[in-house]
Amino acid sequence: MANLSWLAEQRIQEAMRNGEFEDLPGHGKPLELEDLSGVPEDLRMSFKIMKNAGVLPEEIILRGECVTLEGLLVACHSSGESGSSEMKSLSAKLTAKRMRLQELLRERGLESSSVFTEYGEQIRQQLLNDEK
Repeated sequence: MANLSWLAEQRIQEAMRNGEFEDLPGHGKPLELEDLSGVPEDLRMSFKIMKNAGVLPEEIILRGECVTLEGLLVACHSSGESGSSEMKSLSAKLTAKRMRLQELLRERGLESSSVFTEYGEQIRQQLLNDEK
């Protein structure tokens, strides 16, 4: 195994001397490392795999939809359309999404997990920041 590592290192050094890494995206920039400290340890690998595949867990999707609906409700309220049918429809959708989210968290035993709750709040804040 040591020979294989040595060979790989030699090939990398040779490629660097030939400038083969200079046109790569992000060349000369610091790596963007992910902070997964808020994700429960037993979920980190699965979340990372899902993220790399462009797939999100249903509870994350639901949280994002809730944030969007909350923003739409605030917009309706501030525009003076508090009693409109659109606002009632949005409110009903938000309630349904929140109920589904609670059901999911209960099924997965995450509703009482303080780490998951904290992580969920971090996601919520990120989603709010992304919408601005």
